[in-house]
Amino acid sequence: MQLIPLAERMRPVLLQDVYGQQHLIGEGMVFRRFVEEGKIPSMILWGPPGVGKTTLAQLLAKTVGLPFYTLSAISSGVKEVREVIANAQTDGKAVLFIDEIHRFSKSQQDALLGAVEKGTIQLIGATTENPSFEVIPALLSRCQVYVLQPLSEEELVELMRSALKKDAYLKTRSVEIKEHDSLLRLSGGDARKLLNLLELVIDASGKDPIVITDAYVQKIAQKKVASYDKNGEMHYDIISAFIKSVRGSDPNAAVYWLARMIEGGEDVEFIARRLLILASEDVGNANPTALVMATTAFDAVRFIGWPESRIILSQVTTYLASSPKSNASYMAINEAQQLVRSHGDLPVPIHLRNAPTKLMKDLDYGKEYKYAHSYEANFVEQEYMPDKLAGKKIFDPGNNAREQELRTFLQKRWKEKYKY
Repeated sequence: MQLIPLAERMRPVLLQDVYGQQHLIGEGMVFRRFVEEGKIPSMILWGPPGVGKTTLAQLLAKTVGLPFYTLSAISSGVKEVREVIANAQTDGKAVLFIDEIHRFSKSQQDALLGAVEKGTIQLIGATTENPSFEVIPALLSRCQVYVLQPLSEEELVELMRSALKKDAYLKTRSVEIKEHDSLLRLSGGDARKLLNLLELVIDASGKDPIVITDAYVQKIAQKKVASYDKNGEMHYDIISAFIKSVRGSDPNAAVYWLARMIEGGEDVEFIARRLLILASEDVGNANPTALVMATTAFDAVRFIGWPESRIILSQVTTYLASSPKSNASYMAINEAQQLVRSHGDLPVPIHLRNAPTKLMKDLDYGKEYKYAHSYEANFVEQEYMPDKLAGKKIFDPGNNAREQELRTFLQKRWKEKYKY
């Protein structure tokens, strides 16, 4: 067992040794030109874990021959940023690499602005999150953003085979990779995890020769942790897929995305809250019971927690996905709010106003209001909208059995006024 992890021992020292990212480092590509010209702009490297962001930052920094400083956004703050800027001013210029720059607060990012703008530091930030959301606009506008792609299966397999041939320790071992699916699946496309998992499997085997199979890898690794970042872009992509699957009436896809969130350790209340919103926004009056179920589920999972809550969430997810859909209520409130914004605070008609005092009654507040329960079928036609919006129809029931009943009811009441 080596003290330095295999991934670190295999870190490339030349640009041409990097696996993947040919759209950036290939012949004639932008990073290759940086190396040839010996200068780089401030930049943000955006990509999933283990695809070479830190390696590329180090290799690009070498090309300019400037002092190189590294900060981690997890453990560094404004104080450390200012210290680096002060050192850079002393040096004349420097390269600053910030790992996980998306974890920097606005004030921490603000502290970088002046030095980046003046060119005192060439900033290289690495992030797994969409910089449009996580990097302040002022800093983002001063940086080039380069997107790193996940490594292909072929590149990952070749990386492992290269490690067996080139690493000083591994090439002394007798290792055959007979099957690699489990290694790839458990590492989730992260080259760093893949190499370290490979070394873990080899070291756990004891003596040579070693034949690596999927079953053996599973036995050593025990359990895969899903690739899921609760605070990042993957979080938003998966919840988006979940919502759209339920809305699209596909319980199979919906429960799959639910499982992705569960395996990734998502907050149980977050999922239950999204189901509550779905029940009203996308199912609505097409099946009013959906909101009752979602509300009950929200209360239930708060008491139960993981892992049993997965059963409740699965029940409600599949129920909502299998329910008829209507966004009529959602569309109605959207249009109503737009009317309020467009027309301002229109006065309440006199007959609808409250009249708790004699003065208000003397001013005819509430006069000529017709109490619906005093009339046949508990209904009497009168105007409830502000005068300027009289006769304006906002709610249009959906085309489903439940809401057709509502449409019929409303049409009988309002006849020609709203034309249901």
